[in-house]
Amino acid sequence: MSPQFRTLKFERDGGVARITLDRPDAANGVNQEMAAELARAAAVCDGDPSVRAVLLTATGRFFTAGGDVKEMADHGDRIGVEIKKLADDLHRAVSIFTRMNAPLIVAVNGVAAGAGVSIVAAGDLVLAADSATFTMAYTNVGLSPDGSSSYALPRLMGLRRTQEFMFLNRRLSAAEALEWGLVTRVVPAEELAGEATALAQRIAAGPADSHGAIKRLLVQTFANGLETQMELEAREIARSAVGDGREGITAFVEKRAPKFT
Repeated sequence: MSPQFRTLKFERDGGVARITLDRPDAANGVNQEMAAELARAAAVCDGDPSVRAVLLTATGRFFTAGGDVKEMADHGDRIGVEIKKLADDLHRAVSIFTRMNAPLIVAVNGVAAGAGVSIVAAGDLVLAADSATFTMAYTNVGLSPDGSSSYALPRLMGLRRTQEFMFLNRRLSAAEALEWGLVTRVVPAEELAGEATALAQRIAAGPADSHGAIKRLLVQTFANGLETQMELEAREIARSAVGDGREGITAFVEKRAPKFT
């Protein structure tokens, strides 16, 4: 059975797990409960080897407006403690999504602001509706970025563009987000759901061992020198060769399509 959530929808379709941010009346704002549930959903996906792709999207006009500022205002003198708790849960979700074997496909259906940009940046493949927009917005309310954006964005779009994005709260269109390296592909809004589902199914039908190795190699690449990274490559290709590689190599020799299970 799929786990139950109040701020998310969690569904399974074969090897694809689908997570949908579901607080449309609050612009899918990330409150304490959603951050904790997102971490729990990520852990469920990470702990289930039958999950071969994860698709993350949202309901309504917003992908997410970022942290729920109204909830923050209610914390009073405990605001620092409570925001740290929310950030810790969000960071646990991002960490799990980044390090799990299954690729994370993010389908951005509308506005992605604040922590929403961080969730987008955590995706391995990101599809954006042509109507989607992206902005940091933290300094609008006197806050600083979280959700891994200070780590991920300089690597995706470069330092100068990240500085402009964060200091000036520049709003990027979907086309600009593609140009800046934040998203993988832009599709017509009415085609987003179908395109994202097809992509997730394609990934789920592929070699899970190979996909997990790619994720592990890429998450380490900026910390390693050439020889260290090549040693990791050697270890990963050897490991995948006795996993999905067996079927892939056999299928190649037999001149047929591989069947990865």
